[in-house]
Amino acid sequence: MLTQTKKEFIEFMVGADVLRFGQFKTKSGRLSPYFVNTGNYKTGAQSSALGSFYAKLIKETCGDGFDAMFGPAYKGIPLATSAAGALAREYGIDKPFFFNRKEAKDHGEGGSLVGYQPKDGDRIIIIEDVITAGTAVRETIPVLKAAADVQVRDMFISVNRCEVGQNPGKTAVMEVKEQFGIDVHAIVDVTDIREYLEQAGGYEDVLRLMDSYMEQYCVF
Repeated sequence: MLTQTKKEFIEFMVGADVLRFGQFKTKSGRLSPYFVNTGNYKTGAQSSALGSFYAKLIKETCGDGFDAMFGPAYKGIPLATSAAGALAREYGIDKPFFFNRKEAKDHGEGGSLVGYQPKDGDRIIIIEDVITAGTAVRETIPVLKAAADVQVRDMFISVNRCEVGQNPGKTAVMEVKEQFGIDVHAIVDVTDIREYLEQAGGYEDVLRLMDSYMEQYCVF
């Protein structure tokens, strides 16, 4: 269902040139008629607004029932930072955040994690941009588990593409739940985007390509 918040978020992504339409190759190698590039957020106002959208979903989903927020390098870093700021500013939920380096630091204190240092038993939530085939999640969990015996039960993303993962008939989100026990929560999913475009009008060509792509790759 296309709620007002979802509509506002889609318009926000389009306005920031983050949600784009055309032909794009995804991380999974598929040629998609739409693409979400959170790397295109580039202003303070955009970062603040983005954090508010994430914070609202986090607050509604788990309140303050977690210990820290993890943003996987690289795009997850500003997402976790802005979400943490918005949670503190708007809901009084002040939680630490941390992220990883792609390469471990070999000087100073060393290590691959920056910010909060997780402890055994910590409840960690992951802040990411999108899930297509679940590749990034499978790279992230070993990083967290190598740091401490943490619990990861929730992950928050901008867009759920609802696409099949590594197994026929199952989305990457379903596989992440089965493999890691993580519930993935999205601000919007591909059906919301499609519904928005249909209501807005003028996107007939894009809708035709999206329908074809969704029929081939999506599971609902």
